[in-house]
Amino acid sequence: MNGQTVESSDTHYRLQLKGITKQYPGCLANDKVNLEITPGEIHALLGENGAGKSTLMKMIYGVTKPDGGEIYWEGEQVTIKDPSSARHMGIGMVFQHFSLFETLTVTENIALALGDDAGDLEELTKRIVEVSKKYGMELHPDRHIHSLSVGERQRVEIVRCLVQDIKLLILDEPTSVLTPQEVETLFVTLRQLAADGCSILFISHKLNEVRDLCHSATILRGGKVTGDCIPAEAGATKMAQLMVGDDTPISTDYAKSAGGEVFLSVKDLSMLSDDPFGATLKRINFEVKQGEILGIAGVAGNGQEELLAALSGEHILDKAETVNFADTAVGLLDPRKRRELGLGFVPEERLGRGAVPEMSLKDNTLLTGFLQGLVSFGLINQAKTEQFADKIIADYKVKTPNRNAAAQSLSGGNLQKFIIGREILQNPKLLVAAHPTWGVDIGAATAIHKALIELRDQGAAILVISEDIDELFLISDRLCAICDGELSPSKATTETSIEEVGRWMTGVFDSPQDAA
Repeated sequence: MNGQTVESSDTHYRLQLKGITKQYPGCLANDKVNLEITPGEIHALLGENGAGKSTLMKMIYGVTKPDGGEIYWEGEQVTIKDPSSARHMGIGMVFQHFSLFETLTVTENIALALGDDAGDLEELTKRIVEVSKKYGMELHPDRHIHSLSVGERQRVEIVRCLVQDIKLLILDEPTSVLTPQEVETLFVTLRQLAADGCSILFISHKLNEVRDLCHSATILRGGKVTGDCIPAEAGATKMAQLMVGDDTPISTDYAKSAGGEVFLSVKDLSMLSDDPFGATLKRINFEVKQGEILGIAGVAGNGQEELLAALSGEHILDKAETVNFADTAVGLLDPRKRRELGLGFVPEERLGRGAVPEMSLKDNTLLTGFLQGLVSFGLINQAKTEQFADKIIADYKVKTPNRNAAAQSLSGGNLQKFIIGREILQNPKLLVAAHPTWGVDIGAATAIHKALIELRDQGAAILVISEDIDELFLISDRLCAICDGELSPSKATTETSIEEVGRWMTGVFDSPQDAA
């Protein structure tokens, strides 16, 4: 099972799982799972959303208790009582959904994770600065988590593990919001950790990353181990088919569109951030046409949050004509009035922004779907609400027991499909989507991309803000990038390159020829 590991012995394992089983009401998350990893091995765990990957990792980290099976650590059977026990054993984990306290600083969050081992906060702050700079993920230790972008919060999670003396590092979708350059830097770090004897358990839906980084891989489907492979030999296509089956489309090419009349126009948008650490928007100008997708690339924290707030109505602007929907100036309108004019909005955070975690899917349908005849004279039409929720679940193949399941009970990819479906099925004239496929598996990503293209072809104007350059090149008709609150000129996707967009992301908006 271990493929290309650095260990020659097949009996010296850092971690062994034997027959691990976990049952939830209505769902067998893990069914007699076996897994082995040696010192210095980078081992991938693959599977579509809901396959049981995150549940398995949480049991290794002590967050969840297995219902059956055995865990062996360094050859001895162990019971991992809680995350504190796991950390003392030398296990660190980066969760897909952040486990950070928003009202505390970066240093305070990391100190909490280290517990009694945190020591002096001043010394810990210095360590955080050193580690974050060394690994190319610079952080300001005194910033509060609520002021950080999604990408910056991910950096906190990674650095929180790297300041520990760990023997096993578990990474659940660690590169979802990192730029290609940041991913490359992270991989250098991970290879060095492995060379020093640290074992790494790596969950990712980006199969090219798995192929490039991992020595071996185990595939889960429906909670069971269905196979293993050596990623470098199997290739991305073969691994994808092992994950989702031969009948699921895993990739496609989409024809580009020139679009029609302009629907969204932004004129000289300058805006101070409400966050003292945020980015100031500086004379932003762009247009999105009906029947086209405009993609905006950029490193986290360069003004994406501020731009999204200005477009959604969460931040009311000084001038109405700064943002226009067709011939209507909307800069002074609130989110509801903008939705009445045709806006659909997918925020960057699924839980807390896109959906209320504790509420059912049916109730979450009402959050933005209330304009679709679900509420009349202040009263909720329960039957219509249930029908709309069921249609989202059916049309977008959301894996859930039923519409009454809590949003937080869904896997990340299934919740994202629900949120995307909720917005698209309202037939918006303009859809603004932030990180539409962040952390979802390849099958779900393909489904979301197909839905966006179909909405585009129906005549909607679509703006996608993403840090996944490959995704933007796949679905966008035009591309631009944001850096330090400034927006580059846009180009047709077929007329630019990843290298040029990469330069835009660093603030170099002129081509080398133009600069000369």
